[in-house]
Amino acid sequence: MKNRIYTTASVVTALSVAERGLGFLYRIVLSRFIGAEGVGLYQVALSLFSLFLTIGTGGLPVSVSRMISKSKAENNPRGERRAISSGLLLSLLLTLPLCIVLGVFGKRMTFLFSDDRCLSVFRILLIGLVFTSLYAVIRGYFWGNKKFLLSSVLEISEETVMVIVGVLLLKNVSSAQIGAEKAAWAAVVSYLFSFTAAVLCFLFQGGRLSSPKQALKPLFNATLPITSVRASGSFVNSAVAVLLPAMLIRSGINETEALKLFGAASGMALPILFIPATIIGSISLVLVPELSEDFYRKNFERLNKNLQRGLRYSLLVSCILIPFFYALGKDVGQIAFSNVLAGEIIVKSCPILLPMSLTMISTGMLNSMGFEKKTFLFYFYGAAAMLLCVLCLPPVCGVYAYMIGLGANFSINAVCNLLFLHKKCSFLQKGRGQVRVHSIFLPLLFILPVSIVGQFCSVLFKRFLGELLAVFLSACVMGLFTIVLYLLTKQISFHDFPKLFKSRKNDESRT
Repeated sequence: MKNRIYTTASVVTALSVAERGLGFLYRIVLSRFIGAEGVGLYQVALSLFSLFLTIGTGGLPVSVSRMISKSKAENNPRGERRAISSGLLLSLLLTLPLCIVLGVFGKRMTFLFSDDRCLSVFRILLIGLVFTSLYAVIRGYFWGNKKFLLSSVLEISEETVMVIVGVLLLKNVSSAQIGAEKAAWAAVVSYLFSFTAAVLCFLFQGGRLSSPKQALKPLFNATLPITSVRASGSFVNSAVAVLLPAMLIRSGINETEALKLFGAASGMALPILFIPATIIGSISLVLVPELSEDFYRKNFERLNKNLQRGLRYSLLVSCILIPFFYALGKDVGQIAFSNVLAGEIIVKSCPILLPMSLTMISTGMLNSMGFEKKTFLFYFYGAAAMLLCVLCLPPVCGVYAYMIGLGANFSINAVCNLLFLHKKCSFLQKGRGQVRVHSIFLPLLFILPVSIVGQFCSVLFKRFLGELLAVFLSACVMGLFTIVLYLLTKQISFHDFPKLFKSRKNDESRT
């Protein structure tokens, strides 16, 4: 059991990293073919599309997964079938009317965008809304049945199709708008592919549907808080996509330049800064069904141990990657996107990885135990701070107002989540096994020395080598120094990661 889970977690992480790598390469392709302005148009339209996608899916994948885990714990196969059936029906009810209304009255909705050219891009993306929403629910079914490898293969296949179709369509584009529209078509084709593949896999794996009547209301109640949080997040992102360019224009920047700045921040810098989300997402993907099952079986000892380990590894990921972004981010932005600003944003904004990592993992943990309403409330605190930064700070710090807002958002969320999680775990454990704060946060001390080594190597290698080779060698030296430093201080070991699931086999043998 331990070897199987360890192997699955490793493969899922590898596939997630590969998927993020493809996404990173695709961002480079977009920036080369359609420029920062085209990326800005695409990102603005994608932000609004993400809002409607979140309304159609939101917390459905997580809730379906949790209901399936609960049904398995209760040995209720019919409950599993009802969960997926109600999820598909609910997703269809939420997305199909939206597509019809927006398809009929879409031409009158230019007021939703800071640039009218974004409307045509958005209407293309809208074609894939129903398909990708239904696919998300089926993905939740795979999670609940712990078919993480299958889900990861579908994800990377979707990304691969988007990259291939995008490269074929984006050759010799004549304008930023046409380029953004073709990028939207590439996304739609990938949505259709992943939906078709997921349905075939569901049927091939023996998936069956059942009457959703009894599960529809419980699923809706469980999904509503998560959907509200994620819809609020998408709404905030859409608001930022509209407000930030508008506030930049108001501060004296012309419309084209404002879109370029937004494209550099959201379409170039943020995808790189969110690289840790790939690894943390893999940890969360494997842990959440385990946490949910342990919670409903009242196995609080193992639950508390895995909570601590999940937090520790998530923080470890961000602490390892921050020095790389700080020392080499500027060069990466220049090499990848030929955009100096994107590199500067990466360097100056990399500290947000710490609160971002803690927010992601702690939110998943709380949701897995049924505390969706709390995460919903905590998110609003952070979102309000971010919008306030976007509205007030552009005249002072330009596009960095967005990054400051993200930092404030993640920090407030992380603090609220961790305080509540610590309180709740203390209650579940009745005073035993408290979170060892010094062990979790010790890697913070290693960020500075690794960053100094990276900057020194970068300056040294650039004197004798080309920029690309200098970055590569600097990254290798930093990686080696990081491994040695963490091994010497016993923060990691070659047998450490499997311990994340070690108690699973022992506990099952006792039960």
